Amino acid sequence: MQKNTDFPLIVDLDGTLTLTDTLAESVIKVVKQNPLNLIRLPIWLLKGRLAFKREIAARSTIAAEHLPYRKALVDYLIAEKKRGRKIVLATAAHSSIAERVSAHLELFDAVLATEGDTNLRGRTKLEKARLCVGERFVYAGDSRADLPVWLGSQAAVLAGVSPRLANLVRTNVPVEREFPNSKADLSLWLKALRVHQWLKNLLLFVPLLTAFSFFDTGKLVTLALAFVSMSLGASATYIANDLWDLDSDRRHPRKRQRPFASGALSISSGILCAVALLVTSLALALSTSAAFAVMLLFYLILTTAYSLFLKTRVMIDVIALSLLYTLRIFAGSVAVNISTSHWLLAFSVFTFLSLALVKRCTELVSLRMSADAVTVGRDYRVADLEVLWPLGIGSSFSAVIVFGLFINAPETIDRYAVPGLLWFVAIGLIALFARLWIKTVRGVMDDDPLVHLIKDHGSLFNILIMVATMMTAHFVQL
Repeated sequence: MQKNTDFPLIVDLDGTLTLTDTLAESVIKVVKQNPLNLIRLPIWLLKGRLAFKREIAARSTIAAEHLPYRKALVDYLIAEKKRGRKIVLATAAHSSIAERVSAHLELFDAVLATEGDTNLRGRTKLEKARLCVGERFVYAGDSRADLPVWLGSQAAVLAGVSPRLANLVRTNVPVEREFPNSKADLSLWLKALRVHQWLKNLLLFVPLLTAFSFFDTGKLVTLALAFVSMSLGASATYIANDLWDLDSDRRHPRKRQRPFASGALSISSGILCAVALLVTSLALALSTSAAFAVMLLFYLILTTAYSLFLKTRVMIDVIALSLLYTLRIFAGSVAVNISTSHWLLAFSVFTFLSLALVKRCTELVSLRMSADAVTVGRDYRVADLEVLWPLGIGSSFSAVIVFGLFINAPETIDRYAVPGLLWFVAIGLIALFARLWIKTVRGVMDDDPLVHLIKDHGSLFNILIMVATMMTAHFVQL
């Protein structure tokens, strides 16, 4: 009598063999190639799911070698293949995708997929499977759509199946193996939302600090609300950016571990979360003020433009980043109706241009250490470091010069009790920028220089001393 493990093993693709949805990824690729395709998507969908898949497949190519596969299942298939078991890939994905996956893994004796007039799903998949391997087989799947195939099989392999569906399958057929998903816990979502990046939105409070109005409770509450609004909106754009950059992230040594690139979180859950965050963000912005809501919209438009195409343009990307940082400061002044000094805005632009260049140089130094020459998803080369070093250091010291001019400005003399003390702040800025660039050259800089400033005790101490000096210069009459 044959054991279940002697029967051919038929394996589903999306959600089973891979941790992602190849159709969803293909749709993103199609929109990325031409944003006008976003308008065409509903038209293609009205023609039916089969026609929709054909239209998408004709316009996109999935890089099978970079897909996030379910490693434990792949290892099991390799072992079963060596044992002589027949293994078939059967998927509702388009045949062009299935064939690429099959060619990459070199595991399958046959490939069954959606093509022509056949959408290989449910009972249709069951019928095709029986024609291919006969009545007796084991099926590996992940969703309720696979239930007809499981019910027609001799045994089931469960991959990332919900507990409820798993119990339903177990009551009808024996289970050969189970490959559960890793739990999508809170820490994973916090990583996807990049909550640590919310620290950047503390820049909203800068106008309040420079106006020395930080004891105004009403303004503090308003800015706290604005902070939450902008942070949620930023997280929505971070998710959108990660979904947009799936391919390039998977080619990056560190970014490939991001929740969506690794398949730890699904594309559909990411889209739903981003929409919910965006709606909440705009609602909070409107409750703050109409003017702040306009600033938030402008911020979201600019950051979206950065994600879609500006970040692939040399130097334009870092200029856009510096403007996004400066925009946060200006948005804070709008939220609490405090005028922003042109000195502050000029200082901000040069400072954040320098920090953006630190970020790019850090990536290029990392590439140089790994013997690569070109960044993935950005038009930068290791050779560009010769130009980026002086630009970045020059931007740092332009910020120091602006601050020096600010010290002697009439409004500074009127506002500060001892403006001369601010020269010690200028010295602190020189030390801070020099430390950043030395660490960048040495290849020990964090991917995000702002995060580094918080983590690095020396830099953080320097910043605290500069803030204390500015307070003394304002309040203390020597």
